[in-house]
Formats: sequence, structure tokens, C-alpha cells
Amino acid sequence: MKKTIVVSADRGETRVAVLEAKTVKSKREVAEVYIERRGGRSLVGNIYLGKVDNVLPGMEAAFVDIGLERNGFLHVDEILLPDGQQAPRRGRGQGRRIDELIKPKQEILVQVIKDPIKSKGARLSMNVTIAGRYLVYAPNGTGVGVSRRLADKERDRLRRMVSRTYDGPGGLIVRTAAHGAKKADFTREIAYLHRLDAVLEKRREGAKAPSLVFQEQDLPVRVLRDVFLNEFDKAIIDDQKQFDRVTSFFQRTAPELVEGVEHYKGKKPLFEKWEIERAIQSTLGRRIDLPSGGYLIIDYTEALTVIDVNSGSFTGRGKGGLEETITKVNTEAASEVVRQLRLRDIGGIIVIDFIDMAKGKNRDKVLGTLREALDADKSKSYLVEISPLGLVEMTRQNITDGVREILTVQCPTCEGEGVVLSAETVALEGLRKMKEIAADHAGDEAFLVRVNPKVAALLNDSDSGLLELEEETGKQFHFEGGEALAIDNFELIESGEKSSIEERALPFRPGEEVFVKIEEPHMYNADDAIARIDSYIISITGAANAVGERKMVRIQSVERASAVAELLPEEAQPKETKKAAPRKKNGSGQNAGRSENGKASASGRGPKQETGNRGNDRQGRSGQGSKNGSDPKPKAESAVKKDAEGEKEDKPVKSGPFGLRRGRRRRGKKKEDAGS
Repeated sequence: MKKTIVVSADRGETRVAVLEAKTVKSKREVAEVYIERRGGRSLVGNIYLGKVDNVLPGMEAAFVDIGLERNGFLHVDEILLPDGQQAPRRGRGQGRRIDELIKPKQEILVQVIKDPIKSKGARLSMNVTIAGRYLVYAPNGTGVGVSRRLADKERDRLRRMVSRTYDGPGGLIVRTAAHGAKKADFTREIAYLHRLDAVLEKRREGAKAPSLVFQEQDLPVRVLRDVFLNEFDKAIIDDQKQFDRVTSFFQRTAPELVEGVEHYKGKKPLFEKWEIERAIQSTLGRRIDLPSGGYLIIDYTEALTVIDVNSGSFTGRGKGGLEETITKVNTEAASEVVRQLRLRDIGGIIVIDFIDMAKGKNRDKVLGTLREALDADKSKSYLVEISPLGLVEMTRQNITDGVREILTVQCPTCEGEGVVLSAETVALEGLRKMKEIAADHAGDEAFLVRVNPKVAALLNDSDSGLLELEEETGKQFHFEGGEALAIDNFELIESGEKSSIEERALPFRPGEEVFVKIEEPHMYNADDAIARIDSYIISITGAANAVGERKMVRIQSVERASAVAELLPEEAQPKETKKAAPRKKNGSGQNAGRSENGKASASGRGPKQETGNRGNDRQGRSGQGSKNGSDPKPKAESAVKKDAEGEKEDKPVKSGPFGLRRGRRRRGKKKEDAGS
């Protein structure tokens, strides 16, 4: 299996991808992705001079201040005695209590072995190590250890070679990457590790707890150091600085690997060229399709990750029957599950729900495929047999945040639950809240509430109970809001006199002309048609033949949840309305009435228009401010100006609340608030 490492770095983010091909001719797929952002660098491998903050004998652990937001967690099994020996493990009444080993305010040298995750602080160990290419140096250790991932014959060879080369101080661990290494490789690396240890000791002497005394290498160097083995043919890096760091590291530790590092200078982004971006985006989905037609569903919980295997559209081929079909899907799923674990860097407890198989040999086949795939995973894992329920339980080492945790944040609406309240539920709860509002504001006649249009439509329905509530309380309730609002939003924004609230709440006035998209024929009147703005319905007389078109209409009558309008003749349709007006770039122009998200067409699906604020516009026309003391805003630009004699004239169509509209003809004296 040949592999390639691709490194892409920019100003704020460094990404490393590992690509694998099962055969020489097969296409290389993304197997692992590592992402590190500025300010979010992994702490694993960092060494700190910390101060013990608290010792908890009941947990057999201590919390250590290492200068981070949260204290690190140090278990009794990770404590070293003053002579450098590891403390006897606790359990079954053996070993020493943690409060006998360390004390509060004691300064100790610790290393991060697991990044902080969610509310948990970093996991710490006093068994400090310094990693190289082939070896790991333990200043407080003794002897020589060899990776168990190597074959027994190779392990024996490396143990003998290193033992003859090195006689202390400290201990050494031979890494998997040392496969095939020679004596000169170990001699060179031991000298390099001793120099790093000398730097560590010097920094520790002048340090004051809590402080960082040794920082682990950058992400590209760490990944290449740990996984760049013989089966890798090359590493491609698009950043000059990272290229120099990687080549410098290999020149000191493994000069033979320098030729395998390539500096990419192409114009096309490196991750796009290798189709890595698509793989990263795929990690955010729940469903993963299998080549056969089956699929996986991955669900994350606080305690564990659950993976469900489904046959999907795969019905089987051949004469093997149902058992053969199920076995094929499960076998295919086993390989894909491991790929997804590596790609998403899923750790902790994992439960896989394979499709039930009747024959033991088939279960063994699927389990064998799973074990074989895990052999390619560098993270430690533990796998148990398939349970009678067809479940496979396993654990996988989790050291840092995976791609999903880095790229995403918790949904602010559902707060990670995956469900939100239905519009019906919010409407019913809203009725109860409105009853409380009426009781708390006895001096007010009417209220304006901001809700999602779906909720407003339910509340305005004759069967909702709103009319009964208004009759019971003697108050009026009006609603405004747009589709951008969360479904559970329910906010009292204004209270006061009926005339004032109604002025702001109603989206139109009789005589106004509005540009809308006519959606559908009227249910009861064959000659009429319907347009909508969010949940607000406009019934348009004589518009049955204009369904699907955008037309200028004149408002005839306005009610709380609906309006009646007439279609203007074709010669009165303005040419400048054929195009949508430009969308505002900020929220200041959002319609605070029926189109919170700035939608201008009556359907709520058409082009977005530059809109004003309905509530503020109404205040400007009526001269009445809100009860909460907000200042009236100037009248919208789309309002029709008056001439010197006090008569309004038709003006060109301009954008305003609820899309394109123009003023109605009206005779009378000039409004007192026209210029306010």
C-alpha cells in the first residue's frame, strides 16, 4: 500500500491529509485529515512546569495548574517518585495514596498526553518523553523498549542494536518508524535527543510555575515524523516555511527522507487538486453511502459514537440468498467504518450495529475484515467479539479534537439536541404567555409580538383561541417577524394604545401599491389569485391569469392576517420593477414586520429587495412612538412626497418595506410628522 502526505498551510490554518491506495493501480483516497488553527494548536507533547492546585484522594488524582484556562488532570498512575521510578499502581488495596506522593502547591514537571476536550482539562503525566524520528527518549526512564507493532524478528534485532549503542542516562523506546533502521540512524538520533533534553533542563531551571518549558513540533513535522514510513512515496507541501521546517527536521534525523519531500508551486489549490476538500466536507454528514448500495449512519453522543449499518438499495446478486447479501454489506461496511474512524478521528467508545447474520463463519469474516482494517490505524484500539445482539463494541484512542469538532459549533437553536419545538407547540405556549403579558401590562391596550411567520399563521387562525383570549383580556395582539427567526422565538417588542400598535403591525394601508409574485389561484374565487409575504396573505382580484408572474397591485383593504388587493392594468405596470432591487448588506434594512429576512416578493421565495423597517416607518407616519421610549424613525424613502398644495403625486416605484411599492393617491392636509 502506497501512501502520500499532503500539507497545505495558509495564514490562519494548517491542514495535513494522508492519502492511501490499496493497490498500485487504484485511486488514492483520503484516509486521515489533521487540522490545526492559529490559537487552537494541539498541546499534546508540550512540557510544563506546573503547580499542584488540588489533591483528591477519593479520585486518586490531582489537578495541576499549568497556566491554561482549566487545570490539567493528573492520575496517580502517571506520577513518578522522587527517584524517577513510577509510583506503584493503585487498585485492590495496593500502592500508595496520591496524597502521600504529591502535595498542594508542589511544583512538578508534567507533559500533556491528551488535549482538553469540552469541559475536561488536559490529561497530564509526570513520565516526560521527547519524541524523535526513530526513538522516544525518556529522561526519567531506564532500559530499551520496542514497539509491539513490529514483527518479533525485527523487534529483537532493533532491541539488540539499540542496547549495544546506548547505555544511558534515561530510557529509550524504539518506534515503529525504525523498521529497517541502521546503527548510524540511532547514533545520530540519540545525539539529537540529548541536545533537546539539555535545552529542556536549561529552560526548567529558569522557569517559574506555571509555565511552558518545551513545545512540541508544528503539525506537519509531527505528522511526518510519526507516520512517514517506508510505504510513503512522497510528501507534498505548498508552503515554503513549512517545507523548510520539515526538510530541516529530516536532515537532522533521517537525511534519506529529504528527497521524498516536494514543494508544490502549482496555481490550483493543493487540496482541490487531490480532492481533499470534498472528503473534509463529507465528514460533517451522518450518512455514508457504500458502493453496493448500502449505507452507514453515524451518530455522536456524549458517552459513545454509534454506527448503524443498513442494506439500503442493495438486494443481492447471485443465488446466495439473504445471508450472502447481508454478509456482503457488512463486510463492505467494516472497511468503511474504519476509514471513517480515521478520517473523522473518532475516539472513545464506539458501537457498531451490523445487520444480523445467522452463520458464525460470516460473523467471523466481518470481524476479521474489521481487525484487518484497524491494523492500518496508528491509533490504539481494542475490539471485542460480536455480541448476541449483533453489536460490535470497541474503543479507539482519542488524543485531540477531530475534524468535526474543529470545523463546527453547536447549533444555537437546538443546542445540540437535533430537534426544535414545532410551530404548533410554540403557538400554544405563546397563547399562555400572552395571557401572562396581558395580566402584567394592565394599562396597555395592545401588544406587538415578534414570532416566526409559521407561528403567526397558526395564531391568526380563527380556531387558534386568540380571539377568545382577546375577548377575555380586553387586549389586542399583533405579530411581526420573518423566516430568519428561530421557530421558538417569542418576544414582546412593543405595547401601548391600539391605534399605535395597529399602525406599526399592519404591513400595508389601503391605496398602497406593492410589487408581488402571484403564487396560486384563489381557492374559492376563480377570477382571483393569492400572493404571500411570509405568512401574510394578499388576495388579488382579477389575477387568475397572472399566476407565476410578478405584478404591481393596489391594496384595497387590510386586516390582521390578510389583505385584499386589485391587479393594476398592464399599462400601469412600471418597467423598472422587472428587475429586483439590490439586497442590503446589513440588517438595518430588514423588514421588522412580515419579512425579517428582507424577502421582498409576496411568495417569500423571490428575489430579495432593499427594504426598510416597517415598524419604524409606521411610527414616522403616525407620529406615535413606542411605549418603551424608542425614538420614531424617519419616513421611508419610498413614501410619496407632497406638493406645496398638500396633494400627493404618483412617484416612480422605489423599494421599501415588503418589496417594491409606491404611495397611494391621497388628498388632504400635510401630515404633522412628514418630516420627522
